[in-house]
Amino acid sequence: MLFGQSVFQSVLERLKAEDETAEEAEAPAAHRVAGLGTGFAFDVMEGVSVASQRIGQGYFDNFGQEPIQKAAPPPEPEPVMPDHLARIAPEEIARELAIVAADSQQMLNEKRRAFAKANHPDGVAEPFRDNANRRMMIANLLIDEAMRRLPHS
Repeated sequence: MLFGQSVFQSVLERLKAEDETAEEAEAPAAHRVAGLGTGFAFDVMEGVSVASQRIGQGYFDNFGQEPIQKAAPPPEPEPVMPDHLARIAPEEIARELAIVAADSQQMLNEKRRAFAKANHPDGVAEPFRDNANRRMMIANLLIDEAMRRLPHS
């Protein structure tokens, strides 16, 4: 502590005093930041090549090489179609749903949800969405038909 101030505070006071005397000596340019000495930017940029003054180019002059390109990500393996998506015949889908005459509306709705969870087009890879869509349409038709045949109370 120097005279009730920390070393840091006394250094700041001294720098502030030097800035004030420098500002009195010359009028600041319009592009300058108040409180910044004029020599700083010119001292730093002295001896720097024109190419390195462009954004993102400064380090390349030091290394003498072009920037390293990122390696391309490895190709994704071709997706394999699940076996159940290959079954698109209405008879095969009806066997999977296992609809019986004793099914109630609640049971049919549960079968619809379970089938949709496993077969919805949004849940499969792009190349297999047509099959998944066809399976969902057939399953919905079969379940809707079973619901129509339920006795009305």
